[in-house]
Amino acid sequence: MTNRALRILLLVSAFNGLSQRVWCTLREADHDVGVLLATSPKDMIEGVRAARPDLILCPFLKERVPAEVWQNWRTVIIHPGPVGDRGPSSLDWAIADGARRWGVTALQAVEEMDAGPIWATRTFPLPAAPPRKSSLYTGPVADAALECVAEVLAKAADPDFQPVPTDDMPTEVPGTRLRPAMRQEDRAFDWADPTEDILRRIRAADGAPGVRTSVAGLDVFAYDAHRGPARTGPPGTLLRRRQGAVLVGTGDGSLWLGHLRVPDGVKLPAARLLGKRLRDVPDAPLPPGVEPESPAAYRQIRYRRAGRVGWLTFDFYNGAMSAGHCRRLLAALRHAAAQSTDVLVLRGGTDSFSNGIHLNVIDAAPDPAAAAWATIRAVNEVCREIITCTRQVVIAGYAGSAGAGGVMLGLGADVVAARSGIVLNPYYDIGLYGSELHTYSLPRRVGAETAQRLIDDKLPVSAGQAASLGLVDEVGPRHPEAYTEWLAELAAELAEPRAAKARRAAKARRLSGERVPLDVYEARELAEMSRDMWADRSGFAAARRAFVSKQRPASTPDRLLMTPAGPGRPIARPRITDDGDGRPAVRPAVPVSA
Repeated sequence: MTNRALRILLLVSAFNGLSQRVWCTLREADHDVGVLLATSPKDMIEGVRAARPDLILCPFLKERVPAEVWQNWRTVIIHPGPVGDRGPSSLDWAIADGARRWGVTALQAVEEMDAGPIWATRTFPLPAAPPRKSSLYTGPVADAALECVAEVLAKAADPDFQPVPTDDMPTEVPGTRLRPAMRQEDRAFDWADPTEDILRRIRAADGAPGVRTSVAGLDVFAYDAHRGPARTGPPGTLLRRRQGAVLVGTGDGSLWLGHLRVPDGVKLPAARLLGKRLRDVPDAPLPPGVEPESPAAYRQIRYRRAGRVGWLTFDFYNGAMSAGHCRRLLAALRHAAAQSTDVLVLRGGTDSFSNGIHLNVIDAAPDPAAAAWATIRAVNEVCREIITCTRQVVIAGYAGSAGAGGVMLGLGADVVAARSGIVLNPYYDIGLYGSELHTYSLPRRVGAETAQRLIDDKLPVSAGQAASLGLVDEVGPRHPEAYTEWLAELAAELAEPRAAKARRAAKARRLSGERVPLDVYEARELAEMSRDMWADRSGFAAARRAFVSKQRPASTPDRLLMTPAGPGRPIARPRITDDGDGRPAVRPAVPVSA
C-alpha cells in the first residue's frame, strides 16, 4: 500500500463480501475510506461530488459509471476476468467453458465498459472440477482483487504513472474476448446429459441466477448442486431426499440439488419447496456417527476423529441456518461431545462460517414470526451447547466469513480461530435485537464497551482487527488447505492431555461460579426478540421481505459515507452493560443520538 493516506471512495452496487474486504484493508492502511451505493446516475454524481475523493475504486459494480464521474475523478474498475475479457458474465463463461486459468483486471473507467486502460492484473489456476461461482468469487477472485487494489494504490501515489492501453497489454489467458450476458438458453441442459455437464452448468449460475429446469414436474431454477452416487434411476427422476436436498437421476449417475426457486419466488431448500411432491420419495437420513455411502456423499454435517481431536464440520448453503439445520447441528454436537476426545473442533464452510437464521425459509413460512421464533430458539440451543461443553476444549474454526448471529454462534468456544482474509459482521441489522447468547459471550471477549460499539456501529471487521479486539484468538493462513493444516496443528497442541484437562477444569469452575445463569441472558434476549418478531417494533417484517426479494436500498447508509454523518435517530436498543463484579448484562437504554 502507498505510504500517503488517500481519500478513497468505493463505488459499488452492493457492500458485499469483496467490497467489505477492500474497505477493511484500506481502513487498516490508514486511508480515509467511504462507500457509495450506485443507486442511480444522479446519486452517483452527487455522492462523488460530496466526497471529493482522491481515487474511486469499484470492486463490485454492475452499473455504468457516469461520464461526469470518470472524466473528473480517477475511477478504477475491478473486473473479474483476465486481460481481454469483457462482459457481465465473466465467471459464468469461465466455469461453463471449463477454463483452466482465469484472472482479475483493474482497469480505468471509460465510456465503453471493461475497455479502459489497465492498472493491474493477476491470473490464477482454476480446478478441473467445476467450482461454484460464489466460491470462485469469494476465494481466488477476491484474493487476486486485493492484490490488484494494492498495486493500484501504489501506482496512484506516482504522479507520473499512466495505465497501459488494453491493446498494448499481453494476454495471459487465451481466447478472452467480449462476451454477452449468459442467457438461460446458454445454461440449459437435459437430465439425460452427463452428470459433469449438468453440474458445471448449475455451478456456473450459483448463486445467481440459477439454471431453469424441471424437477418433479415443477418449473424451477436449480442451485447448490453436488455429485450423487452412480446411476440408480431414470434421468430426471427423484430418487431420494436428505437434509433438505433431493437426489435427481442423470444420464450417467445422479445429482443432489440443495436449493430451488420457482419463477418470481425465493430460493429455498429443495425439499422445503417441493413439499408434497416428495410424498413417495424415500428419505435417506444420516444420524450423527453414521458414515455415508461414500466419502464424497452429500452431507451438510460430518464428524470424524483424529486421535485425541474430534472434528465436527458443517457447511450450510450461504451460511443460512433454518431450525432444521440447527437441530441437526445440535445432535451432532452432542454426539461429538460424548466422545472420548480432548479437543473438539467446530469448523464451518470455506465460503461462510454462518450468517445466522435462514430468512428465506422464515419468510416463506405460513407464520413467519413463529418460524423466526423457532429458529432462534434452535440456534440458542447450539450456542448453549458450545458454551457449556466441558468434556473437550472447543475450538470454533471460522474458515469463512460470518455475519450477525453467525458471528456470535462460535464466540462461546474456548478458542476462536479465523482464516486470514475473512470478514466478520458482528451486529444485527434487520430489525432484530439478536440472541445467540451474545450478551453473555461477546462482552466476555471484548469488554462491554467494545461489544456495544460493535453492535451499534454496524461495520465489518477483518480477521486481523477481530484478533486485536479479542473477538478471535488466533488467525491462520489464507489458503484453505494451509488453514486446515494450521488448524490441525493448533488442535493437536491444545490436545496435550494435562493442559487440556486443566483448561476444561478451569472452564467448569468458571461456569459454576457465574452469578447470573445463562438462562437469564437468554430470557432477556428473547424478551427483546419477541417484541421484534411478534410486535414488529423495529421493522423486521419489511426488512426481511426486502432481503429475500433482493430489494436494493434507496440510499447509502450514513455510517458508510465518507463525509461525516449528521445526527441519527435515537437508538432504542437496550445497552450491554454490567451486572456488577465485571459480568455483562442487558439494561434498557435511554435513547441517545446515533
